[in-house]
Amino acid sequence: MNEKLWAEVKHFSPKEFDSPDVAGSGVNMNVEFVKMLDKVREVSGVILHVNSGFRSAEHNAKVGGKLNSAHTRGLAADVRADNSTDRFKIICAAAMTGFKRIGIGENFVHLDMDYELPQGVLWLYPAVSKG
Repeated sequence: MNEKLWAEVKHFSPKEFDSPDVAGSGVNMNVEFVKMLDKVREVSGVILHVNSGFRSAEHNAKVGGKLNSAHTRGLAADVRADNSTDRFKIICAAAMTGFKRIGIGENFVHLDMDYELPQGVLWLYPAVSKG
């Protein structure tokens, strides 16, 4: 881990981004991406809780992630958004901060900076059936 780079991150620690099946894997996150998340938190005023950060290939497959997922390269995070107000603030701040890939779920917002994937995109995740 490059501790000097992570020292510039104000609101997150590598552990918050760990894949559930690999302790310590959060150090695989792209630090520039995490710095952008820092800015989203500051601009939005919403405390960002990471639901999913770095994913091992195994965990990514288990949760149904795409084969080419930005999560597996440390370039994406899903942050909790429990209500429409927080979701709106996070999305606005992400756009202002320079995120060009945003996914909207029922209780999370996916942000990534994978420049190998299409840019200027916003998508919705299907609602999970509660029955």
